[in-house]
Amino acid sequence: MRDNPAIRIEELTKSFTRGPEHIEVLKGISLEANAGEGIAVLGASGTGKSTLLHLLGGLERPDGGRIFYEDRDLCRMNDREIATFRNTRIGFVFQFHFLLPEFTALENVMVPALIHSKSDDSKQTRALELLATVGLKDRVEHKPGELSGGEQQRVAIARALMMSPKVLLADEPTGDLDPGTGSHVIELLTELKSSMGVTMIVATHNMDLARAMDRVLVLKGGHLEPHTL
Repeated sequence: MRDNPAIRIEELTKSFTRGPEHIEVLKGISLEANAGEGIAVLGASGTGKSTLLHLLGGLERPDGGRIFYEDRDLCRMNDREIATFRNTRIGFVFQFHFLLPEFTALENVMVPALIHSKSDDSKQTRALELLATVGLKDRVEHKPGELSGGEQQRVAIARALMMSPKVLLADEPTGDLDPGTGSHVIELLTELKSSMGVTMIVATHNMDLARAMDRVLVLKGGHLEPHTL
């Protein structure tokens, strides 16, 4: 009997109503992602890539279908259970880093642990280790306004890994960066996937980032299809 996949999606549906218009964004999507696997999701703007990641992270609820993390069904959790699960098991990286401007890099990375009420010593040690891992050991006391765009995104990646999540969801993580800085972030994500064994699902328009993943899918017409670059 094989192990459960890290993520299993069954017949996921989601639609929105805008005025008189009813828009079906996801039409029965099914997908399995194995532990440590990297999956890139391509698709034109507005096809539902961000919606898919929001559903996987429990930020929105689907109209139908199921989302399993190993043997746990996200769709059967209440809001408090989802919040706790998201904090401890899922890391998020967005196009815009959403760092707290008044916090240092170290404090920003520690935020998920502060929410979880971990002890001061353990959270600070973990945050320092992660900042060193992403190449910012000399920038721990700098605030976001004192960091470059690429450095801010590295802080956001470290923050996403603070609670040692099994899954990292990244929504256009290079979308707000220049090509050179974006390449450094791609290298970092690839290294982290390999060294930490984190399952990654990345929504992107960046072909270099897509190629760095193990599998590429395209979201089109509400369905996920295999894609070869």
